[in-house]
Amino acid sequence: MNRPDYQQQDLQHVWHPYTRRSTLTEEPPPMIVRGEGLHLFDADGRRFVDAISSWWCCALGHGHPRIIAAIEQQARELQHSILGNLSHPRAAELAAQLAALMPTPDRHILFASDGASAVEQALKIALQYRHNTGQPRRTRFAALRGAYHGDTLGAVSVGFVEEFHRVYRPLLTPAVTLPLPDASGGFAPARKILDEYAAELTAVIVEPLCLGAAGMRMYPAAWLAALAAWCKQNEALLIVDEIAMGFGRTGKMFAFEHAQINPDIVCVGKALSAGYLPISATIVRDALYQTFSDDTENRTFQHGHTFCGNPIAAAAALAALRVFAEEKIVAQVAEKGRRLAAALAPLAQLPQVQDVRCLGLIGAVELRPDDPLRSRRVRKILFDRGVLLRPLGSVVYLLPPLTITTPELDALAAEFAAAIRAAG
Repeated sequence: MNRPDYQQQDLQHVWHPYTRRSTLTEEPPPMIVRGEGLHLFDADGRRFVDAISSWWCCALGHGHPRIIAAIEQQARELQHSILGNLSHPRAAELAAQLAALMPTPDRHILFASDGASAVEQALKIALQYRHNTGQPRRTRFAALRGAYHGDTLGAVSVGFVEEFHRVYRPLLTPAVTLPLPDASGGFAPARKILDEYAAELTAVIVEPLCLGAAGMRMYPAAWLAALAAWCKQNEALLIVDEIAMGFGRTGKMFAFEHAQINPDIVCVGKALSAGYLPISATIVRDALYQTFSDDTENRTFQHGHTFCGNPIAAAAALAALRVFAEEKIVAQVAEKGRRLAAALAPLAQLPQVQDVRCLGLIGAVELRPDDPLRSRRVRKILFDRGVLLRPLGSVVYLLPPLTITTPELDALAAEFAAAIRAAG
């Protein structure tokens, strides 16, 4: 029997996200058929280093036997059951474990299937909380300029990226935008804007310490701590979007831990299941949850997703959390991060490099804008050498699985640096 022509089927029928159509014919995408550890393999047998953890989520690499075993076992027992007036063990267990990972365990967890949906329901929870507590005029949200929180309409309103979202502007309710903190971490510019809108704000939403899609823009933990203090003083909710930065990426289980704060709402996804199945969660303090009662007035949160808390996805997430804990994954990130930063630091001296910045196991190199094709050349050089990455404009970056070994990390950093030098 002849093997189907998957590439032809792909070109005829697959709509690739965030992909220029011209590139699909110029350079047909590899047909990935298998993953193992740090690597992905295509239908032609080529092996690629997954240098960006498959869009930042495969934190434990590919093919981890414990996660696969958990998926197989759960698939034999229960494939799906809704959480509307029903429950199942994996949802209850995962909710309890997520609550226990927070600074205080007084939390309720609303599951979803992807990061944008987790953010969307966080925004709706915050807004309805104001109605529940007799503050219906506090309807505004504040967010960092250049932040990205997903592609649903509410998420786009607080994470508007001109290049991605300009055509959707008529559908949006613009957020109050705060300036991106500089290296000094001074909070005064943001405070001035926040003070102006304090009476209208229901919540502030931020990506903690690093704005991923904005080009791995990093800021100090002290700024986040100052923001949390302002929110507490002004009774504005603080929503922390940990979808990209959570689960060890920055050297802490959650990036907000660097600032020693206790957010009102935490959104997680991506690495929650180590990228093995779609699942996300909105983690909400009980002080908010309690206002959604129907004792005297029906304040039920009329929101949900068909596959929220799917048993198989929840089982994968539980297995991933056990691996994080038992294999001490997060504790290893600090040393690996130091090695990565040391390997990339010399690139700052190159004339084509504008900035080098690192945080945990994130290494980003911002190339000078004088040659807009330079980052594409870096990507192509690495692709030909068996390394997969996707530039963010003029920023090329490494965000490998946290399970990468020291020799693998050293080799990847060397290939990355060589490609940047070769690109000129």
